Amino acid sequence: GFQGAVITTILASITWQLAASAFPMAFLNNPVTYILLCIALFLEFTGLSAGAWVLARVEKKVQRFQYDEVYVGTPEERIANGRADKDFGDDVGHLTGGGFVGHAC
Repeated sequence: GFQGAVITTILASITWQLAASAFPMAFLNNPVTYILLCIALFLEFTGLSAGAWVLARVEKKVQRFQYDEVYVGTPEERIANGRADKDFGDDVGHLTGGGFVGHAC
């Protein structure tokens, strides 16, 4: 289950690091290592290894997300509808005794 996945992930990621640190010259002179390095650098260059971008794009298509203006309107539309943004106090961002002062709630 979950513990097996965690152990497998840790072992799979650390095994190569331990081998490289114990035998750096043998590890770097290995042609298989060079080929894997080239493949890894190419994948990094293409951006395919950035899984968050892939998941975000899939989620956007599935959920049919749109820009915020579609849901809440532009600032001008909000002012015209009487739902303008709340003003923040000048002291926002300064932590004072009881917490934050000047919040928009």
